[in-house]
Amino acid sequence: MLMVGKTMINSELYNNYLQALLQGNRMECTKIVKDLLDRDVTIYDLYLDLFQTSLYEVGYLWETNRISVATEHMATSITESLLSLAYPKIFSAQHVGKKAVVSCLVNEYHQIGGKMVADIFEINGWDGYFLGANTPVQDLLGIVRNKQPEIVALSMSLFFNIDYLHNILQQLESELPGQQVIVGGQAFRWGGTDIQDQYSNVKYISSIKELEKMLHEYE
Repeated sequence: MLMVGKTMINSELYNNYLQALLQGNRMECTKIVKDLLDRDVTIYDLYLDLFQTSLYEVGYLWETNRISVATEHMATSITESLLSLAYPKIFSAQHVGKKAVVSCLVNEYHQIGGKMVADIFEINGWDGYFLGANTPVQDLLGIVRNKQPEIVALSMSLFFNIDYLHNILQQLESELPGQQVIVGGQAFRWGGTDIQDQYSNVKYISSIKELEKMLHEYE
């Protein structure tokens, strides 16, 4: 199971990583992450304190016109490639026979958040099936029918896609009644967290830490 300890990621290391990320210095970013993994950083700390925090900052810099969209895409691409460095630790967990299907919505192309969520399921012993960006509703429903997961996790990074989310939730509720669903992502910074009050089997998860806590309830 994922153990959360004192973080190794101090402000100096984080700032060095962020600057390398913004400069497109993949080699330096890789060196920093490999060093952390060699020192047995927890996946929770790596994902939350380094990857998620830096990507949120990159997103803010783009939203405020301080960096270009090309720089934002470059930082996202580097981060996505760095996730694979943690896979030996992630996929060494003993599996517990539970499954989760993780997907981004139609018209959602930012998939790193969804990938990290699938990895958190894996390190807790679940089989995490990640469907990627811009997944059509019928394809998602087909996989859910086939895998019959305990949980479907939906990632939304852009708030204007909230109607797509409601569409998926309504179809899941209609065609697969009783299916447990969790939703999350950067989009909920702008509202919509009350969505869990509108559907009987939907829960909003605000962070990786909250997801970790929820998974312990399934043990």
